[in-house]
Amino acid sequence: MDKETLLRSIAVLAAQKLVSKEEVLKAFDDAGCKEQAVSARAAQTRSMGEIVSYIGGGIVVMGIAIFIGQHWSELATATRILATLGSGIAAFTLGVIFSRSERFNLLSQVFFFISALTMPAGLSITFDSAGWDMGSTLTHTMLSGTLFCVYGAAYWLFKKGVFNIFNIVFGTWFFFSFTDALITKSTQTLSYKFDEYRVLAVGLSYVLIGYYFSRARKHVLSKWLYALGVIGFLGAALALGGWSPKQNFFWELLFPGLCFGVVYLSIYLRSKIFLVFGALYLIGYFLKITGEYFAKSLGWPLALIILGLVLIFVGYFSFYFHKKYLSEA
Repeated sequence: MDKETLLRSIAVLAAQKLVSKEEVLKAFDDAGCKEQAVSARAAQTRSMGEIVSYIGGGIVVMGIAIFIGQHWSELATATRILATLGSGIAAFTLGVIFSRSERFNLLSQVFFFISALTMPAGLSITFDSAGWDMGSTLTHTMLSGTLFCVYGAAYWLFKKGVFNIFNIVFGTWFFFSFTDALITKSTQTLSYKFDEYRVLAVGLSYVLIGYYFSRARKHVLSKWLYALGVIGFLGAALALGGWSPKQNFFWELLFPGLCFGVVYLSIYLRSKIFLVFGALYLIGYFLKITGEYFAKSLGWPLALIILGLVLIFVGYFSFYFHKKYLSEA
């Protein structure tokens, strides 16, 4: 039966009051639900296949690592490099070959994944064999910079999502190594606060990258980056406040504003992650303040009462925001 005949039949049945508009609409809704269910099952099967494939890639890398570990003393330097760096290059090459066909997209990403896991070890062994000091910040800067450039270029060429993960990892490694190399002579006096400011910067960078990925509809990556970014940013800001008697009043006064700012971002970005961690860090801040200023005074019981009331307020505030703004997020 063609479409025109079917529509005329529906019109005749409707005129005879044998079928109602609600029944026709319900038939459409039922068909849509079945289509959505089929799509959901297909997506679930595809996701499971991807997970199994990546696990297989991880097992391959584990096998390479165990083989090298068992025979390390017996292997010549060239063999060590061939088993690690050579494996990474071979896996990368296979990824490039498979990427030429959309049908083998998953295989190409898995081989790129294997290469990204084996290349750091291969380059480390190569640098070590060349006489580089593997404990040097300069060596780590060169190593991480090389990997970041290689996989950054690979993403630009092949646009595979797996490169995003490793570019973030290698980029973070490069940032810490490069900044360490810049202040090698003064790390003993600056390392404590310097590390906190670096984590603060990385956390903010993760949030910004997560926002970019959310706009590009890469929601899984954006959620992880939001979580890691907020944890790093607020954790570093809380640590910068210090502890009595060496506390930093600027950061102690600024921190509640940062927490409320993060909670506000949960509305703008439609992300529960900002609401949850903003509330948790605010609770941690009040616990820190009461312990810091009231634990050894007669005001400790009163401080606990006030803290309890504050936590009630924060809990209700979080619940209200979630219900009003994020219930569909």
